[in-house]
Amino acid sequence: MRRRDFLSAALLAPGAAGPVPRIAGEWVQIAGEPDAGRFATPKQEVVDFAIWEALDGTWQAWSCIRHTAEAGATRLFHRWQGRSPVEPGWEAMGVAMRADPAFGERLGSMQAPYVLKIGEKYHLFYTSGGRAFVALSEDGKTFARHQMEPGRFGLFDRFSTGEDKVIGGGGRDIMLLRDGNRWIAYYTANPDDIGRVYARTSPDLKRWDPPRIVAWGGEAGVNFYSAECPWVYKLPGTPWYFLFRTQLYKNPPTTRVYRSRDPFDFGLNNDDMLVARLPVAAPELLEYRGKLYIACLMPDLKGLRTAPLEFGPPQ
Repeated sequence: MRRRDFLSAALLAPGAAGPVPRIAGEWVQIAGEPDAGRFATPKQEVVDFAIWEALDGTWQAWSCIRHTAEAGATRLFHRWQGRSPVEPGWEAMGVAMRADPAFGERLGSMQAPYVLKIGEKYHLFYTSGGRAFVALSEDGKTFARHQMEPGRFGLFDRFSTGEDKVIGGGGRDIMLLRDGNRWIAYYTANPDDIGRVYARTSPDLKRWDPPRIVAWGGEAGVNFYSAECPWVYKLPGTPWYFLFRTQLYKNPPTTRVYRSRDPFDFGLNNDDMLVARLPVAAPELLEYRGKLYIACLMPDLKGLRTAPLEFGPPQ
């Protein structure tokens, strides 16, 4: 490896004596330019994505592609398929899903897919028009939208309403963490043009507690994009939760990492828990053959890349 893509926790927080994340190997570009077919444009960009292993052992990636020729908000989901998350040359499989207002989705607004296998079914969580949705699959490749209850496709009633801004307007970028006997859904929203990370808990993915703010501000800023793509990882064998929080997709890609013993407090307009800055955007963490990897966007937003990730003492 030519250089370490991290900043020591000792340089960021005076009490940061615990583990910090660092890129531990070379980057591999696994996916390249999407094949958006009739929706392709020269300006299209690969942004928030999900990566997982399907039932047949192939690896799948779905990404939101923005600035396409899709009507409305110009966003749709594209799919790639590969043999492993550490090998290049994944095949572009074309458009995977488009927004459908009949299901409560906003035209051209398909954002931030997140896939998790729960029991025997693959769950695809995503956002559209400020709402969170879920689709299900038996094989991890073909998904069908799922009603949470008769007549309701949204995971929550809404992220927010115009009257109750504390819940968070413009909700997007949802991910879920299994924490003991509860689920925690993390997402970003900016009801007053300040990006914040929110969390809601549920015992069963049906009944949800009210949202709470778990991170915002500090040196990451108070712009509407200062808390994008939240990803929370519980480091096995430790009390530590890590929040990866993106500020910039490019020029340069920038993600700050916060460490906390409390999954509902990663710093409210302070940097007490900030332990690293990584030159990545929209990261996801995954395990492959007993090793931990980080997946993120290519710096030019033309594909996806992966690299080994380690947690260790500050250097």
